[in-house]
Amino acid sequence: MKAYVDQDICIGCGLCAGMEPNIFRMNNEGKAETFAEGDDENVQDVIDSCPVEAISEE
Repeated sequence: MKAYVDQDICIGCGLCAGMEPNIFRMNNEGKAETFAEGDDENVQDVIDSCPVEAISEE
């Protein structure tokens, strides 16, 4: 599954990158971004964990 991070909503907490570092990383602006697809269940766990609901399925 491919995830999308809404840069306008992301607060840069790093939870997603900590949970799934092979899918998410922090960019130069301190916001999360995706750079790979991941297992559906793992991506869904991150989507459900985002405190500001900035991550969605693409």
